[in-house]
Amino acid sequence: MNRLLHYVKPHPFITVMAPLFKMLEATFELFVPLVVAQMIDVGIARQDAPYLWKMGALLILLGVVGFGFSLTAQYFAAKSAVSMGMAMRSDLFRHIQTFSYREIDQIGTSTLINRMTNDVNQVQNGFNMFLRLFLRSPFVVFGAMIMAFTVNVRAAVPFVVTIPALLVVVFAILLASMPLYKKVQKQLDRVLLTTRENLLGIRVVRAFARQLEEKKRFREETDGLYRKQIFVGKISALLNPLTYVLINLGIIAVLYFGGRQVDAGDLTQGQVIALINYMSQILTELVKLANLIILLSRALASLARVNAVFDVKPSITDTGDDAVPTPGAPAVSFENVSFAYAGAKKETLHRLNFSVLPGETLGIIGGTGSGKSTLANLIPRFYDCTAGTIRLFGRDIRSLRPSSIRSRVGIVPQKATVFSGSLRKNMQWGKADATDEEIYRALDIAQAKTFVDEKGQGLDLWIEQGGNNLSGGQKQRLTIARALVGRPDILILDDSASALDFATDARLRQAIRQSTHGMTVFLISQRVSAIRGADHILVLDDGAPAGYGTHEELLDSNPLYQEICASQHVGKEEASHAPSHAD
Repeated sequence: MNRLLHYVKPHPFITVMAPLFKMLEATFELFVPLVVAQMIDVGIARQDAPYLWKMGALLILLGVVGFGFSLTAQYFAAKSAVSMGMAMRSDLFRHIQTFSYREIDQIGTSTLINRMTNDVNQVQNGFNMFLRLFLRSPFVVFGAMIMAFTVNVRAAVPFVVTIPALLVVVFAILLASMPLYKKVQKQLDRVLLTTRENLLGIRVVRAFARQLEEKKRFREETDGLYRKQIFVGKISALLNPLTYVLINLGIIAVLYFGGRQVDAGDLTQGQVIALINYMSQILTELVKLANLIILLSRALASLARVNAVFDVKPSITDTGDDAVPTPGAPAVSFENVSFAYAGAKKETLHRLNFSVLPGETLGIIGGTGSGKSTLANLIPRFYDCTAGTIRLFGRDIRSLRPSSIRSRVGIVPQKATVFSGSLRKNMQWGKADATDEEIYRALDIAQAKTFVDEKGQGLDLWIEQGGNNLSGGQKQRLTIARALVGRPDILILDDSASALDFATDARLRQAIRQSTHGMTVFLISQRVSAIRGADHILVLDDGAPAGYGTHEELLDSNPLYQEICASQHVGKEEASHAPSHAD
């Protein structure tokens, strides 16, 4: 709740004015039954037409003024709620951006999306209705009861019994429904996760003809959501009938006691009508209050979920020293480095030791699941190692500011990701002020300039969402070019040429060798041909180092590397033809 108040403080005027105008509207509404009573007791009883016209005009005036106050209140409430929702959503997005891969892995992408959209919207809607009704409804309920006592104390006794009974019903249903709404929101997360996985993997689903299975899986999740929503809906649905029963019993009591007093001459007919109108006002406002409470229970459940994300502290903060190259120091060194993912029982990487000097190229090869990509993610400090020390330019990487590290490291991940927008904007991710000449140079090195020229739009080429108008190989070459634009000190290519044919891959490797003098390059691949020209090659086997040396040394002495080479038909005679990094 304190966090919600934090978002309300910047605009106190509109937040206060919304309930204030609603109370003014309610005040005018409370006078209506008294005016109606006077019209019956004076105008109709005495057949005084001018008096009826005067009271009728007063009723219209009360309605118009009340309507104006209502519109003003709703404007202020909507503006305050939208401002609060926008600020909360922006802060939540900003907070999520501070998460390391560890937090994102633990929470889940679909859950974070649901918090950013559905949950914040629920909080916003709940806050909007809260401003409009949290003072108005109780004010009308107790105001109507007080006004009823001003009409006649004895006839207003049913109000004293009816209102507490109604409050008991409302709060009992609230206590029962709030935990259930939390379960509904959790199930909604599961539905969103299933939807996201299906839509992102639609090509795979159709390639394996798994549509029926995916439909069944989605149906099961949505059925679970349906059952939970129906169950909590049934409990919430008790609110209106129970409220109407109690109010109608109250109206019957008013008619009974009021009718007897009318017969006795202690009460007028107009006063009985006024009492019934006040009871009806209480009914209307309690129904609104009940619906508000249901909405607030959802909003509070969503607020708790949003707060849970805000309460997650990033394990890696953007603090520390700048990453500055130190003359004579290795660019990257691993000293007994081990790493395990959160919740994993087994280490993914185990006791790695190696150093790479500035300008050198390290090739990393190993089977699927050997930890190659995990190693790549440790260098830009997407994760922190769980044991040992990683040094960047001779400094412990944990003492350096992550944003400073990443400004000197260019990484091309396994999955090629481009963003909707122009090609120029995509390339400027690598360097915000990159000129067209720098971009074309990077495209040329990445073997992407040819197909860009063929499309005839130059750097204004529009890239659709997810790069759907590009092939897999084209996207890979663009991601390589994007990393090269910034001329990083360290370049990490994580199996980034897997979608390229051998001829294009060979030209790409040659261009990188010729254009990255002074740049430390990590080549991660399952192809021997991609890494055999590296200064050193690290062989990984199930996260542990299984060999380190040049292509020739490993081919002579390392059984695992020999096995990999044999499987790819790479022999010793090919090593002599492999170009070195210095070429």
